[in-house]
Parts: sequence; structure tokens; C-alpha cells
Amino acid sequence: MKQIATQYSQFVFFESLFTNSFYILLSFLQAQTFAACIFVGIAKINLTMAYSVHYKKAQVLEALRYHFMKQSEIKTLMIVVNVYAIATGVLLFLKKIRPELFLLGSILWIILLLLFWYAMPALFYKKADLFKQDWTFSFNEAHANLYSNLGAAQWTWNELTHYFESPYFFHFYFGPKTFFLIPKENIPFEAQQELRVLLKHK
Repeated sequence: MKQIATQYSQFVFFESLFTNSFYILLSFLQAQTFAACIFVGIAKINLTMAYSVHYKKAQVLEALRYHFMKQSEIKTLMIVVNVYAIATGVLLFLKKIRPELFLLGSILWIILLLLFWYAMPALFYKKADLFKQDWTFSFNEAHANLYSNLGAAQWTWNELTHYFESPYFFHFYFGPKTFFLIPKENIPFEAQQELRVLLKHK
């Protein structure tokens, strides 16, 4: 605004050398309108919305389950185990194999479920200090920030490789294993919609 005001003052002074008071007044009003439009435009572009976010353990664990189950290697492993369990079940029904082989597939399936659905999310949560702090999340059309007393992170929307939503979080990915979870709880619905639009057009 100081720069605009200075430019305007110089403009008025220059005009005063060549025009009468009527044109000076008219130029003043036009300049004020023009400056106001510029200010509104800049404010709209640089507007940053900030929201206080915190992490609830049960919700984080659920979000981490979505994360792990979407990993390509885990999905492949689960598919292989499921195919093995189905195949051995059919062969057992046809009396082509011994029950132990079917039991092995069932045990593997249960172990993987316990590992990826319970153990890994719990271990990840325990080691990550991120989820034990209250954070402030802010964003605008160009970038987003996540900051607290623990630290801060900033990224542009073009840095995201992909994203998805789970019931309680936005999942922002910068690579296969690098991601942030942003809680939805304290972000108003209108702001969530704006965020979705930004993500779709990144």
C-alpha cells in the first residue's frame, strides 16, 4: 500500500502541473478506485487460511491402516496370500491336499492382518512425535504450512505426487513413503471444499 500511495502522490503532482483542480479531483477518485481494486486482488491471491489441528490416537491409527494397506508391496502380498488361501481351500474341498496346507494359508493371512492392521500402525504412531503435538495448518492457492513449537514444514501444491482422503484425514504424499496427515476435524466444510479444489487443480 505504501508503494501504491507513493505512486499515486507522484501521479497527482504530475497531473497538477498540467490540469485544473477538477481533473485533479477526478484523477484522485480514479486512482483511489484503482488502488482499492489492486489491494483486494492482492489480498485475495495471498489470503492464507489457518486452522488449529490436533491428532487423536484412534483416528491416527485408522488413517495409518489406510496408508499401509494402500502400499503396493503390501497389497501384492495380501493378494498372493488370499489367492493361496482360496486355492488351498478349493483343493482341500476336492480332497486333493492335506488340511495342513490350508491351515498354513489361514495362519499367514491372520499374521499379515495383525501385522499391517494393528502392529505397524501402533509402532509408527509410537515413534512419530508429529502426532503428539498440536499444530497449525494454513494454506492458500500457492502453498501450505504446518507448524508448531516442535517445528515447521512448508510445501507447494506442485510438490505433491498424489493425495487421498480417509474419514478423518487428508493424506498428502510427496513420495511412496513420505506423507503428511492433515486432520479434517477443525477445518470447516467450506475450507475443506476449497482445499479439494486446489488439490484437483494442482
